[in-house]
Amino acid sequence: MAKYGPSELTRDDLLTIDDANYTAENVVIVTGGGAGIGRATALAFAANGLTVVATDRDSEGLDAVQTEARELSLPGEVVTVTANLTDDDDLQRIVETATEQGSLRYLINNAGIQTVSPIDSFPIEKYDLMHDIMQRAPLILTKHCLPHFRATDDGRGVIGNMCSVHGHIVTRDKVAYNTTKFGLRGLTQSTAAEGDGKVRAFTVSTAYVKTALVAKQLPDTADRRGMTVDEVVEEVMLERTRVKEMMEPYEVANLFVIGCSQHSKHLNGGDMTHEGGMSLTY
Repeated sequence: MAKYGPSELTRDDLLTIDDANYTAENVVIVTGGGAGIGRATALAFAANGLTVVATDRDSEGLDAVQTEARELSLPGEVVTVTANLTDDDDLQRIVETATEQGSLRYLINNAGIQTVSPIDSFPIEKYDLMHDIMQRAPLILTKHCLPHFRATDDGRGVIGNMCSVHGHIVTRDKVAYNTTKFGLRGLTQSTAAEGDGKVRAFTVSTAYVKTALVAKQLPDTADRRGMTVDEVVEEVMLERTRVKEMMEPYEVANLFVIGCSQHSKHLNGGDMTHEGGMSLTY
């Protein structure tokens, strides 16, 4: 299973961009910041000199990200907030902590979980939890962040939402994941519609990424399909892609860095689709 996990991240993996707003005075919130794509995204923004507020339920994971940022000598500070995205008070506390660090300008709604099960036996309590983390929490955090974005000196801010190829096309046995990712695109477009051109929102949609969330699915999927793990990766996950390899978390993180930057000012309500051709070719 190790080969389907992320490679060791180096500073050279992290894209840095010339952007006047990528400074220590400006703050980005990253949810799910203790592992996977969230960890890489927190480090990527810290590499660009921003103050990062990384939040997660896993305090040890957050401590590890903070340590890694120091070991990589990243210019931006990583501040951690242990919080539960299903708790409204915690959501408000995340934003309040961010505003105490500087000028809040960016929000990355990345946190996600997965449950794989057919619709007729799908545990509804798992659906509710996935909805709360992956759709409701991004809405509430957006609501809390908007006044602070508008209060900056130029009234601008950017929200990046972690979508998926499953926000465009679906696969079986993932009804909650599919549904919430489609809904997240609706939230993103609604935010863009109300942002008056100053508050932007966008989604990032990838195929399979080398994270623990994906790796945990592999044995169950292999058992259900009567396949080996390698066969699942090659014949199910990568069958429809033209790029026959899974993405690294830092590659996704770099997309958020690009999408939030001044170089993407026309990316508003749209999607950065980087899924190897899975939904676009056949």
